[in-house]
Amino acid sequence: MSDNIFSKAPDILYSEPAVECDFGEFTKVIESRRSVRHYTNEPIPDAVVEECLRLGLLAPNSSNLQPWEFYWVKSPDKLQRLKEYCLNQPAARTAPTLIVCVARPDLWQRGQKINQIYFSNRQDTPKSVHAYYNKLVPFVYGNGPLNILAPFKSLAVFFLGMFRVIPRGPFGRSGNLLWATKTTALACENLMLAFRAAGYDSCPMEGFDEVRVKKLLNLPSGAAVTMIISAGKRSEKGIYAERIRGSQDLFIKKV
Repeated sequence: MSDNIFSKAPDILYSEPAVECDFGEFTKVIESRRSVRHYTNEPIPDAVVEECLRLGLLAPNSSNLQPWEFYWVKSPDKLQRLKEYCLNQPAARTAPTLIVCVARPDLWQRGQKINQIYFSNRQDTPKSVHAYYNKLVPFVYGNGPLNILAPFKSLAVFFLGMFRVIPRGPFGRSGNLLWATKTTALACENLMLAFRAAGYDSCPMEGFDEVRVKKLLNLPSGAAVTMIISAGKRSEKGIYAERIRGSQDLFIKKV
């Protein structure tokens, strides 16, 4: 068996058949999801929020490192302050539920450890998988103290890329932040679709004071707020306009 995890599927004895789904119901969820900016005062049951968050965490993510955190703000005082930090926009001010979605590129080692523990307890784990999490992941996402290794990694990949196909990053703090933000955004979409499927609505917000939000949640400098999602029951004033989309030909390219 090849030890290259990229060129050959590992021979792990695990099978998970595809589940039959209702495409029509899925389409209904997608098409009915709107960015709702005004809610009724009806709260979302805690059990529903918890299940939607669980489904959010099932989103795909690079190397299964799960570089995200979701802060469900339940404290009345913190919730009120968070609404103020979201500029008191209606999507925040009227929402019974606010969830701060945080990218954590600084916690890649947490995800590495989760996978190392899991695969170390399996007898059928190929050497390539162990090598991936023990050697390749630290090389890709680790940058040393003060990111001192980042320029050397970038230079090495530049020269290697002249002779072979090779991933071009992430490099350094900005590269890891982009990587973690993309992954967190995938989970955000899962979360919003879960709310819609449960009969509630949501709005992803980027209009907020990140410095104050991070201070409110006691987040370190290595964390970054990807977006804040409000959720609740839409009111009659919840949708500001019909959905506007350009022609598909502008965005979908068949090459």
